Amino acid sequence: MSDLLYLDDFLVGQRFEAGGFALDADTIKAFASEYDPQPFHTDEEAAKDSFFGGLAASGWQVACLTMKQMIEEGPKVGGGQIGAGGEIAWPRPTRPGDVLTVSCEVLAVKPSRSKPDRGMVQLRTETKNQNGETVYAFTCQMLTFRRPA
Repeated sequence: MSDLLYLDDFLVGQRFEAGGFALDADTIKAFASEYDPQPFHTDEEAAKDSFFGGLAASGWQVACLTMKQMIEEGPKVGGGQIGAGGEIAWPRPTRPGDVLTVSCEVLAVKPSRSKPDRGMVQLRTETKNQNGETVYAFTCQMLTFRRPA
């Protein structure tokens, strides 16, 4: 079997670890300045009086970095990790100094009835901080191909 995973290689309950990353205040502010320029992401003083009570990373930054980890360190999927929709949650803020780890679990595997060369794998990806608290969760449908003949 190759190192690439195809539809029939995924099993419900299967887990993958995808490494991790750390975030510091400068990285948080740089991303936010470019893509999510809200004061609680860009200004430590202004963030103190916000809902977050201090500087917090943009959820989109955490989502992007999680995706990068999944591609670089997660399951290697034949044809790529092709999303077909899902649900995102950010149950708690990510703070400067947080060290995050990424993992995912296969929730369902469903071959297509109309296209026998593919199907859907439902994955739940979670990013947790150094205290084991979930800061990002993404449950998605991933288009997955069968192994080529």
